[in-house]
Amino acid sequence: MRPTEQTSSYQVIVLNGGSSSGKSRLARELQKVLPDAWLSLSIDDLVDAMPPSLVDDGAGISFGDQGEVSVGDGFGALEKAWMAGIAAMARAGARILLDDVFLGGAQSQARMRAQLDGLRVLWVGVRCDPAIAAERELARGDRAPGMAARQAEVVHEGVGYDLEVDTGTTGTPECARAIAARVASGHNPA
Repeated sequence: MRPTEQTSSYQVIVLNGGSSSGKSRLARELQKVLPDAWLSLSIDDLVDAMPPSLVDDGAGISFGDQGEVSVGDGFGALEKAWMAGIAAMARAGARILLDDVFLGGAQSQARMRAQLDGLRVLWVGVRCDPAIAAERELARGDRAPGMAARQAEVVHEGVGYDLEVDTGTTGTPECARAIAARVASGHNPA
């Protein structure tokens, strides 16, 4: 299938979960099993693209020694622009897989919903037992210790999903197939 031929009515799939919950791996697997061409973007892409002056700075994003993450107004402004850009790409015809971490739970989802208004979005909760996420975090070696356990539940507080998967109890390929089946069905109660 050519990238311009699209069979899914969904324009965006949002994968929300804590650090080391398996979102990025799941996004890569989804790119293999979904019928259309999907771009995979991550909140980590935004953080990596930020100027050094806004990393580990109160106005931008800061990472504490115990895995805490704090964001300031500078980060908020860039995140809003980032989301507007993602929405514009989707409106222009790109299918977007978005790997995110809703540090503010329901408030984060509300901000994203506002930016994605008018688009067909599949909201997916990516869960993983905090102990399993902590093991993955340790094996990765690129995250502050404690971040995975700290975020495992808080990112889901008050968030509404169309579908939830658990990468701690179910393999990534199976989780991807469950999401792909939902996409193929086109069912979205929203």
